[in-house]
Order: sequence, then structure tokens, then C-alpha cells
Amino acid sequence: MSDVVPELRSALTCPHCGHQATETMPTNACQFFYDCQGCGALLRPRSGDCCVFCSYGTVPCPPIQAEGKGGACCG
Repeated sequence: MSDVVPELRSALTCPHCGHQATETMPTNACQFFYDCQGCGALLRPRSGDCCVFCSYGTVPCPPIQAEGKGGACCG
């Protein structure tokens, strides 16, 4: 088990309108969907990413922070 303390806040940026919102990431589940507060688009992870934070956030989700890129998350 890693001693890394995860950052729990990440700024999500909508790829459609550019709206940015800082959100708290869940530590016990992946967030697969996110409704953009700017344009209402439903964001989903890009191919190869486990969650919207890994795709559109400034900070990857807590499991990826702990394990590093390519680490197991939600699987």
C-alpha cells in the first residue's frame, strides 16, 4: 500500500465549452459521468481513461495518484 496522500480536488474543464469547475473526487468509486455546469454536456471518460477526472481534470483520480499512470483503477 502506498503512503501517498491523494489530492481530492480537481478542476474539470469541459472539452465542448471550456467551462471549468473544481470538484471533490470520490475516494471509493470512479466518476464515470459529469454534467458540465456551463453547457450541460454529459462528459464521459476518453478511451483508455478510467474516469472524467483522469480525462478532463487537473489532478487524476485518487487510485491513479496512488498507483501511478497505468495503475489499476475501478477494475
